[in-house]
Amino acid sequence: MSFTATVKDEVSKLDNNEAEKISQLSAIVQNSDYENDIKVITENNAVARLVYSLFKDLFNVYPKVSIKRGYNYNKKMLYTLEVKSKTMDILRTLGVGKFLPESFIYADDALLMAYLKGLFLMRASVNDPKTSRYHLEFNLDNLEYAEFISKCLNHFNLNSKVLHREHRYVVYIKEAEKIGDFLRIIGAVKAVLYYEDIRIYRDHKNMTNRLNNCEQANVDKIIETALEQVKDIELLKEADIYDLLNDKEKEVSEYRVKYPEASLLELSQIISMETGNKITKSGVYHRLNKIRQLAVKVRDKKSEN
Repeated sequence: MSFTATVKDEVSKLDNNEAEKISQLSAIVQNSDYENDIKVITENNAVARLVYSLFKDLFNVYPKVSIKRGYNYNKKMLYTLEVKSKTMDILRTLGVGKFLPESFIYADDALLMAYLKGLFLMRASVNDPKTSRYHLEFNLDNLEYAEFISKCLNHFNLNSKVLHREHRYVVYIKEAEKIGDFLRIIGAVKAVLYYEDIRIYRDHKNMTNRLNNCEQANVDKIIETALEQVKDIELLKEADIYDLLNDKEKEVSEYRVKYPEASLLELSQIISMETGNKITKSGVYHRLNKIRQLAVKVRDKKSEN
């Protein structure tokens, strides 16, 4: 079962009071066929059961249910629920409009959350957080309704955006934290726990990778700097001015050539241990810096000639 199907299964089984049921069913019908009779089509068995129960509990109407295999590539089962009686009264009670629902359907936060639950069941998909990207989207029929839904989502600070895709409009959320917030809003507690566990694991893994990359970059920089110092020492020897260095500077230069991949700290520790003459990282740096300055003068003189 996909992550989207798992979330829809959980949301379909949540308890709601009567007003919230009306708002939830309003979103479901608004996003179905209701030109003549009301016809709700879904691939999710739990959603089909919920829709049937909502019509029965709210209007004492028992939808006709038919099941057939779909024509899409995965050939999932399609559940069709048809209501042919009391349709005008039902539409009026549900506040279903031509493009937008009546304002009483989403009059407060609780009703708006219930409406978004119904919308999610009919028109949404959400990526499993184990995949390479975070993404939640609603596929809607017209721009006016898409902008309305985006406004509803952003009432809860979810940073949704609207995109025109072929003959449809997509309202989407890409931020991992905001998708988690939406799952909380629609009451999908189990999905939130799973989602956050995976998200935290991925964030930790990404942080570890970044630290490893940073560490590797530091190692590469240390080696590059060390090789430049070795070149400086070799240049002084070629120019016959190596003997201008004092004993301490020669000592450091000899160990640098011997251990070209060692960091300054590691070099200071090696020299201190092998010679018995304690030297700090700063001391190694200052002596190598003097060698560097002398090598620069040699190069400058060569360029002048």
